[in-house]
Order: sequence, then C-alpha cells, then structure tokens
Amino acid sequence: MPITIFDGIVIGVVLFSAILAMVRGFSREVLSIVSWGGSAAAAYYLFPLLMPYAKRYTDDERIAIVGSAAVVFLIALIIISFITMKIADFIIDSRIGALDRTLGFLFGAARGVLLLVVAVAFWNWLVDTAHRPDWVNNAKSKPFLDSMVVKLESMLPEQIAQMIHTYVNDKIQTPQKQPTTDENGTANDAAPSDDAPATPAPAPAAPQTNN
Repeated sequence: MPITIFDGIVIGVVLFSAILAMVRGFSREVLSIVSWGGSAAAAYYLFPLLMPYAKRYTDDERIAIVGSAAVVFLIALIIISFITMKIADFIIDSRIGALDRTLGFLFGAARGVLLLVVAVAFWNWLVDTAHRPDWVNNAKSKPFLDSMVVKLESMLPEQIAQMIHTYVNDKIQTPQKQPTTDENGTANDAAPSDDAPATPAPAPAAPQTNN
C-alpha cells in the first residue's frame, strides 16, 4: 500500500504541531490551556457581578449575560496569561529548559494526532463510504486513525455521542420535495393552494311537474 496525499497531510499536521509546541515549551502549552480554562471558569462564576451594569445599556437579558461573560473572560484571560507567561519563561530559561522543550515536542505530536482523529471522525460521519476518494481510503494512516476514532467515541458519554450523531445527521439530511403524479403520469410539483378557487358544485335538478 503506497503512501498517499492523506498520509503526507497527517505527517505535516503532526510535525507542525510538535515543532510549534517544542518552540513554545511544554510548560507554556499546558499553562496556556490553564489560562483559557481559568478564564472560562471566571466568566461562568463572576458574570452576575456585571449584570446590573450591563442592563443599563440593554433590555435583552441574553445580550446582557453574553456581554458580561465576555468582559469577565477577556479580563481574566489577560491577567492569567500574563502570570502564566512569566512562569513559562522562568521554566524555559532554567536548567530543565531542554526537558521542557522535549516534553513540548511530545505534547505537540499528541495534540496533532488528536486533532486528526477529531477531523477523521467528522469525515466519516459526513462523507458516505462510496464518495470517499481513494487517496483517503488507501492511506496507511487511515486504519490507525479509524481505530482511534472508535476509542474516542467509546470514551464519550452515550448522550453526548448520540447528540453529536443526531446533529450531524440533521445537517446532512436535507428533505426534498417529492413531486406528485396525476392519472396520466404527469408530475405535479405544486401542491394545491388554499387560495385556489373551489370547483363549483353541480346545479340542483329541476323539480318535475305533473301534467
């Protein structure tokens, strides 16, 4: 089985993610995730504090909630990112800087594989088997990624996995209007409208007279 374009894409994505994480360092990559998670938690718990101020500018409660949460998220992200960058720079410049970059390379490679697994999962859901190109089906890396997709789906809660499948199926299934045919076999695409004139009723029979 020869190497296909898909294999080249897989190798490129993994290497790019690994080199990027190696340059940044393992500590910076992990602390970056912590920054986003901490900012999201801060927005979730602290947005009610800004709600009274947001309601001065809008009467829509949903807009007030989104605006308050966004402000808290951005402020928390700036503060936490500043702290985590200082910590990451200290680690990289220390004696364990080489180890930090090595771990970053491994972390980046694993992140690249995870991104590819998620992409292949959606590919398998959206593209029918008969319509998949040969350079994807015959790729050497495809069986490995498919097995990882199965493991990833088994790790998800059943309700979440079912929700994802339902959402994807609803997006790709577009109901088409089926034309109706009359007795002569002619297709009638348009359905009868309620505003169309009704067929007149037959006139009543004239009463018979006795001579």
